[in-house]
Amino acid sequence: MNNAKPTILSASKTMDNIPRMALHEQVADRLRHMLVEGVIEPGAKLNEREICEVLNVSRTPLREAIKLLAAEGLVELLPNRGAVAARLDESDIISTFEVLATLEGMSGELAAERITEDELSEIQAMHYEMMACFARKNLAGYYDLNARIHAAINAAAKNPVLSQIYRSVNTRAHPVRFHTNHDESKWKLAAAEHSEMLEALAARDGAKLKRILVGHLENKRDAVLSQLRKSSASTSTSTAAKAKRKSV
Repeated sequence: MNNAKPTILSASKTMDNIPRMALHEQVADRLRHMLVEGVIEPGAKLNEREICEVLNVSRTPLREAIKLLAAEGLVELLPNRGAVAARLDESDIISTFEVLATLEGMSGELAAERITEDELSEIQAMHYEMMACFARKNLAGYYDLNARIHAAINAAAKNPVLSQIYRSVNTRAHPVRFHTNHDESKWKLAAAEHSEMLEALAARDGAKLKRILVGHLENKRDAVLSQLRKSSASTSTSTAAKAKRKSV
């Protein structure tokens, strides 16, 4: 008979612990998707009971997931209010895109040197598919492929540290970054810049690709700020109108 006392190490290997760790990470992934895709809008309170019902989980893994997302900057933990979806203000947007432009520029420069022919072919295929979405005015498809192309260029740089930092900053910017091409002229400009990116990448011109990517992110920052200001002005006008009606 084996009467050996169980150790912490042996206990950690039991199947009971594995699903719990996997579960809170899965919950974080689902919530992250809801946040970056705008299903949960910026500033909205995360209703624990509702989310638990939707995801069919208990509150413990949900709260662990929320802590992870708070560390990523996607969620804010407010005293006596719980968790709310992070809302980027002008200062946040300027700071975030400043860093993101630097990271993408570096990614492009390194990718031009290190990308394989297979990786280049894959990015080109995504680009052609994205441009087909642009021609059909398929905004959702365009956004999806756009994000995948930028991620693929970063991956082609083959720098794990750069990729880790990029993912963190890009996740923070994602809710506003890929939801601003409602203005057709800005959408045309962004699509044209993507064509220039592909030409520079195919030519393995790192300096040119870096310059294009930095400019692309600066234009995106300006588009995001413009949309934020329009939204703020609209909200202020609506609030003033409501206040005026109440005073009558």
